[in-house]
Amino acid sequence: MSVKVCVLGGGGWGTAISILLAGKGDEVTLWTRREEHARAMRKERCNRDYLPGVTLPRTLQITCDIEQAVEDAEFLIVAVPSHGVREVLRRLPRTKSDTVFVSLTKGIEVDTLLRMSEVIVQETGSSPRKVAALSGPNFALEVARGLPTASVAACVDEDTARRVQDAFMTERFRVYSHTDVLGVELGGALKNIYAIGVGIIDGMNIGQNARAAFMTRSVAELARLGLKMGANPLTFAGLSGLGDLVLTCTGELSRNRRCGILIGQGKRLEDVLAETRMVVEGVNTTRAARRLAAREGVLMPIVEQIYTILFEGAHPGRCLDSLMTRMKRRELDEMMFERSR
Repeated sequence: MSVKVCVLGGGGWGTAISILLAGKGDEVTLWTRREEHARAMRKERCNRDYLPGVTLPRTLQITCDIEQAVEDAEFLIVAVPSHGVREVLRRLPRTKSDTVFVSLTKGIEVDTLLRMSEVIVQETGSSPRKVAALSGPNFALEVARGLPTASVAACVDEDTARRVQDAFMTERFRVYSHTDVLGVELGGALKNIYAIGVGIIDGMNIGQNARAAFMTRSVAELARLGLKMGANPLTFAGLSGLGDLVLTCTGELSRNRRCGILIGQGKRLEDVLAETRMVVEGVNTTRAARRLAAREGVLMPIVEQIYTILFEGAHPGRCLDSLMTRMKRRELDEMMFERSR
């Protein structure tokens, strides 16, 4: 049975999900902020800016009129960059009481330290039982092309998580349900930081051993914060944790990893961002994660060192030395909560 869906965000990920759902026969409207962008997509049946070469289904409606897009939507999918989520939500007309919000955005609001599902609840007045997060190892271009992948739909209400699971599941897009929204969103957000770090390692050309060790310790650091905040530690071994981290840290399509590579090669952050067309979510998330670590009293040395590289101009080589020469520890001890270095 087809459903009416609104996708907020005309970037690569929002467009890919619109293609996926339209292909299932749903009535999908894709909203994009700029009129010229909407007009070009309608005319060319392609999102040339973000998914060049991928044809948009004829049934997919495209508009910059947010009221038209949202009207009577059963699922309202948020796929805009994290720094713009609150502003877009404030433009929404009143939605139906049973509308299910699905966040595809992977980030943490820097000023409030709220996750995206929490921003949705705060701005729309929706119940957390009607707000889900979809996350996993999913490059937009591959999803748009129908290549096989898997994801996880999380909501505090299991029935809603299963509704989202059913809505997105296809033969090429396998979806699992989950109730640990906190863990799923933390994994999706923080892996972008660690992908910048792996990119720096690759840019410095210091070897595969360093890359593997860095990724492993990143998972431990992520789990340490998540556990302190109340997440299920097993979530970080799943699709939104280890799965998404591996993809973003190693995939050629990862803009966070690409950002790190350029920094590892000696470029300044401001120059990298100036030449990058898409949002590099890991940059702002590094600010937010550092503040979260301080608030929760959790040791996050990797986040701290990436922060000093990005925002204090520290040399990556010196930051590597700082990580390598930390006080020796038992591996499992670092899974415990620590309030000092």
